[in-house]
Amino acid sequence: MRAELLLKLSIIITLLHPLLAFGQGDSITMKLWDNGAPGFESRRNEPEKGDKYISDVHNPSITVYLPPKEKATGMAVVICPGGGHRMLVINSEGREPARYFNSLGIAAIVLKYRLARDTMSPYKITVHAPQDANRAMRLVRKNAAQWGIDANRIGIMGFSAGGEVVNMMAYAPGDGDLRATDAIKRLSAKPNFVILVYPGPLGVPKEVLPDAPPVFLVAANEDVCCSPPIIALLQAYRKAGASVEAHIYAKGNHAFNMGYRSPYQSLKAWPQRLTDWIVDNNYFKSATEVKK
Repeated sequence: MRAELLLKLSIIITLLHPLLAFGQGDSITMKLWDNGAPGFESRRNEPEKGDKYISDVHNPSITVYLPPKEKATGMAVVICPGGGHRMLVINSEGREPARYFNSLGIAAIVLKYRLARDTMSPYKITVHAPQDANRAMRLVRKNAAQWGIDANRIGIMGFSAGGEVVNMMAYAPGDGDLRATDAIKRLSAKPNFVILVYPGPLGVPKEVLPDAPPVFLVAANEDVCCSPPIIALLQAYRKAGASVEAHIYAKGNHAFNMGYRSPYQSLKAWPQRLTDWIVDNNYFKSATEVKK
């Protein structure tokens, strides 16, 4: 009972003060490949541009935000910010959701993936961005024990274009290659659950399998671009009999982020619906705890 009370109190504090959950220094940054992305190793030392909006990502990386050890649940989420594949909205769709997850005892891993629509970009949306997301999932699993993460409770979250990246990797084969010389490639990249926030239309599967990862979907009905993918995924999941929860809000259009700055009360509260879903699916608990 005490643990549940503390969790509820933490959620309330986060909703009221979303920017106070942790300091920006409480993070670990790690490149996805030590020597640079395959085929683009020569670009690994080229600097990124921006702070709130990142461009020129040539050496993709993850930034790991861990919750306090006494609060950690073992759950983790890899976060893919949006930005139209031209940039990464790293603050509103990366650091802010990381703060929210940390407040709940969830490890948050923000991915900087390569951008196919950036100026003079040599990358392809359907190739390099999902390659980076797959590598990020495997890298988190490799370091799971060190970071206090349960390798069977690692999900992935995508906003807008980041949602497209998630769709392209989450519903594709992601088993590890046991013959690979790179130990990271031997690990599975399949997420244990998926969170999609106004995802773009690219990569939406026409059908999903019954064992597709449970998914949480959220968008505004006014969003002409990115509410249809939510509906398509909802229908595909229902047809397959797979686990799905969808929230379509009347107002808000696109890019409401974590809802903190939205003028609509329903969107300000949407993260609480996500928290409810996490609780209902027992993601705060290990498999052993669930069986008790």
